[in-house]
Amino acid sequence: MQKKVLLGNEAIARGAYEADCRVAVAYPGTPSTEILEAIARDYRNIKAQWSPNEKVALEVVAGSSVAGARSLAAMKHVGLNVAADPLFTFSYTGVNGGMVIINADDPGAWSSQNEQDNRHYARAAKLPMIEPSSPAEAKEFTKLAFEISEDFDRAVIVRITTRIAHSQGLVLLEDRVEAPLKPFVRNPQKYVMIPAHARPRHRFIEEQMVKLREYSNRSVLNRIEWGGKKRGIITNGVAYQYVKEVCPDDSVLKIGFIWPLPDERIKEFADSVEELYVVEECDPFIEDFVRGLGYRPIGKEVVPILGELTPEIVDMALNKKKPANTIPAYTSSVPGRPPALCKGCPHGFVFEVLKKLDVVVNGDIGCYTLAVLPPYSAMHTQGCMGASVSMHHGFELARGEEMARNSVAVIGDSTFIHSGITPLIDIVYNRGTGTVIILDNRVTAMTGHQDNPATGRTLMGEPTHELDFEQLARAIGVRRVVKVDPKDMETFERVVREEVAAPEPSVIISLRKCILTK
Repeated sequence: MQKKVLLGNEAIARGAYEADCRVAVAYPGTPSTEILEAIARDYRNIKAQWSPNEKVALEVVAGSSVAGARSLAAMKHVGLNVAADPLFTFSYTGVNGGMVIINADDPGAWSSQNEQDNRHYARAAKLPMIEPSSPAEAKEFTKLAFEISEDFDRAVIVRITTRIAHSQGLVLLEDRVEAPLKPFVRNPQKYVMIPAHARPRHRFIEEQMVKLREYSNRSVLNRIEWGGKKRGIITNGVAYQYVKEVCPDDSVLKIGFIWPLPDERIKEFADSVEELYVVEECDPFIEDFVRGLGYRPIGKEVVPILGELTPEIVDMALNKKKPANTIPAYTSSVPGRPPALCKGCPHGFVFEVLKKLDVVVNGDIGCYTLAVLPPYSAMHTQGCMGASVSMHHGFELARGEEMARNSVAVIGDSTFIHSGITPLIDIVYNRGTGTVIILDNRVTAMTGHQDNPATGRTLMGEPTHELDFEQLARAIGVRRVVKVDPKDMETFERVVREEVAAPEPSVIISLRKCILTK
């Protein structure tokens, strides 16, 4: 055995390998992307692949689990929103082979449209969730998650955050322990969720939650580190590291089993200290639970609910007793460098034209979202993956023909595959007349140039079918489909003018490779 410095994401990949995971599926999304990339690069015995979106990824993994294989799905926090539909139903069906869902939250919204706290998903879906506080724990917790999954017939969510995903640490490399493929047994009462089957499965879930709470109370993932009894701090994840750094003499209850929370262990700890604090990022998830047990911990009145924590913020909140609203913002003498499209990016030509034409631009998730900033300032709405097309149709419904003739939807190639196809069908089906511009730069650029169904290569580097956007649009029912190189700005402008003016649905495929891969 040896130790190696790994990213948290690489450590999760290693944990999957050592646990004999057979199938790993994801849609790339920062901060979770490197998990599947590391698996595909370093552990070729695992069948790893990108799926069109997180919902499909989770469904593929659920199928592999039911078929008897240990399987893993990875996604960022907003990806779990996309996968929420199967998540709740697969909570009812349970597993056969161990099933692990890696969820990467993004406190501070460094690479996301929000900073939601996905611990709430574990409670809502009644699924166990565990949370490591270092790359070393990320590997170990991933391995343990497969065991918990099989022991309790539950999918297990492993929650990480940006700092755990992208920090490095020494990780012990151990041998892979074989987990034989489990036999598939036909069991419609377990795996076919018609109402008559769902009701008894709900009862099973509630019974398992009682057992999981008992397990959480005795689990080594929740440990008390005794120091002085004057102040006790309950904490989790990367916040644990900050607490240990700035409050080395205090007693700490480190929570690694996030749901169900260990009520008896919390009571034992709370009853043994004079002052009780809860330090956690994002929502007061643990704090509210502790309050529900009858205690009055100090938490979000001094620990910020917004953004990431740092050792400095924790030190000021706990040791200097400064409430969150008095904690100074981070300042730097280095001039600000707002993000921008790369020099020569094909999207830049598109937005120069759209700005010149002064059309309303419904945008989407991708590199091109940066067009909202100067020098383009040419994007006016943006919600979630695929929303550009749906919102574009909504604009027409609200404001009629004139708006349809003065607006477009802009969506990237990977994002269109992820969630843009169904709203385009909606436009055609409901007799809309909008123009959709697919920015096809031949790669999933924003998350690090991953392949997708339109690139002709799989995650494992194998050649595969290359999705044809023009044929797809025509199959949906769009009669006006134009493919154009955006660098030819004169032609591109003419095409946009013609298609926006047309009283029927149209698709413009802006085709030019990403400048970083060309």
